[in-house]
Amino acid sequence: MSTEIGSTEEGDDFLPDSVGELTEDVTEAYDELDIPKRQYVGYVLVPSAVFFLVTLVVALFTNFAILIRLPLAGLGGLIFVAAVVYPKLYLNSKKVAIENKLHLVMTHMTVLSTTNIDRMEVFRTLAEEEEYDAAAEEIATVVHLVDTWNQSLDDALRRRAQQVPSDNLSDFFDRLGYTIGAGQELADFLLSEQDSVMQNYITVYEGALGNLEVMKDLYMSMILSMTFALVFAIVLPILTGNNPTLTVSSVIVLFMLVQLGFYIAIRAMAPYDPVWFHSEAGAPNDEVLFGSFVVGVLSTFATIAFVGLGVFDMGPGIRGILFFLDNIPLPLYIAVPITPMAITGIVLRIEENRIKSRDEQFPSFIRALGAAESAKQSTTGDVLETLHRKDFGPLTPAVVRLYRRLNIRIDSSNAWYTFASDTRSYLIQKFSGMYLQGRAMGGDPGQLGELISDNMTTVCQLRQQRDQATLTLVGLLYGITAASSFAFFIGLQIVNILADFSEQLNISTVGSVGRIIYAGVYNIPLIEFLLLLVILFNAVLSSVMIRTIDGGNKANAYLHFVLLTWVGALTAIGTKALVTAVLSI
Repeated sequence: MSTEIGSTEEGDDFLPDSVGELTEDVTEAYDELDIPKRQYVGYVLVPSAVFFLVTLVVALFTNFAILIRLPLAGLGGLIFVAAVVYPKLYLNSKKVAIENKLHLVMTHMTVLSTTNIDRMEVFRTLAEEEEYDAAAEEIATVVHLVDTWNQSLDDALRRRAQQVPSDNLSDFFDRLGYTIGAGQELADFLLSEQDSVMQNYITVYEGALGNLEVMKDLYMSMILSMTFALVFAIVLPILTGNNPTLTVSSVIVLFMLVQLGFYIAIRAMAPYDPVWFHSEAGAPNDEVLFGSFVVGVLSTFATIAFVGLGVFDMGPGIRGILFFLDNIPLPLYIAVPITPMAITGIVLRIEENRIKSRDEQFPSFIRALGAAESAKQSTTGDVLETLHRKDFGPLTPAVVRLYRRLNIRIDSSNAWYTFASDTRSYLIQKFSGMYLQGRAMGGDPGQLGELISDNMTTVCQLRQQRDQATLTLVGLLYGITAASSFAFFIGLQIVNILADFSEQLNISTVGSVGRIIYAGVYNIPLIEFLLLLVILFNAVLSSVMIRTIDGGNKANAYLHFVLLTWVGALTAIGTKALVTAVLSI
């Protein structure tokens, strides 16, 4: 189950005040699973417990190195604990999935309530919106209670409020049920609730960003600790004579698992606020974006293939052309071939900045459009005849094309959908769809424009806070990459120099040194290759982590992937040169 947002309140729910409360919460969560409790215990809990016992036996009764046995036992314990608490995580994920889109659901519900449709039709319409996920499922349950069990809407809302995992939605259902039972109109109640709904969303969003700040501190501490462990695994075998390749490989696996675990945690806590709207209708300059992807990926594969032919001397004349490969430091072999991928990342990043600029202009546009339609009592096409001449920044070309489509009598729903496709904005697609639906059902355009404008402005302001959090994360990840690479290759180069030094010693005259230094157990090129794999893996996860927090296009990770790899590679080269120069003085 994918989760995209967290909050301080959610953290408090998941971390009760005592072990007893935690046990009770986990036990109750088993009843909320989609499969029977017995099946979950038999298919998941029992196998995970057996696996944990096997790893524990291996750790206690085998002769493997301690750096192998501890990670193995830790992996078994981690899997067992994850299986035990998964039902609680699943229930929490449903709560998160609801609160991810609760502000959109409430805005959409308010828009529909101001139209001429029946209040039950409002709920039926929202229940059919698959994009609202868990929130739509809860609304569909209310509709089912009314249509199938002949309950009144207020009774159905109050009954469902007792079972909804989200406190915010539960409280909303409860208050809405009592309000409807008291005879208040749905539209009046929802309009008065807008400030409360958006304030709750702000609290959840800012809470998620606050949790990410805590996670960044924990991530830095854990990665630095794992870096120390890896350096220790590199240097220690020269004194003990153990197999360094095995110990280094074991710590590298643990290092990668720690990074992967933090990525999963950050992915679960990151606010759900996508930037891009991917439309089947296409958008202007699609060929440029696709072309950048093709050029970047194909150039990367071509570079890898060309260098590979030269390294392994598999092509006639290639080795002669690439004679300079013998003098290239090994870290550049991973950095140079992937560099063309930055082309795709740069092009996508430029387009994403334009999307964000369009989002900032849309509230002004939709407010002006609604006010003009309400004042003139005219159609959208007639109002856009003058409005499309105004400057809405990067949004202006899309507004002009919308006017032209409406002017030639293209179906308004298709015209607005194409408008959203032109902007490539997820928010514009959602809010413009709400405006169109509200207008088609007889809603007041001025009221709709003001409502949508205010709510989207709030989301855009929260995005600015998210951008700041992303910026600090970027700096942290680049700093950790440089620091880790520096530590890795300091240890490796010290071992390399000691190994060379021990070979030069006359063991017959300095026998004690020969017994202390076990240089012959090292395969330096292989260990260096493993460390470069760590740098590459760190670049992949860190770039995806950045993309997860900023909510951008997945291809944006290409740019950070390339840059992080270069930072690690250049740091490795510089560290080796520095240590060699210092120790050779």
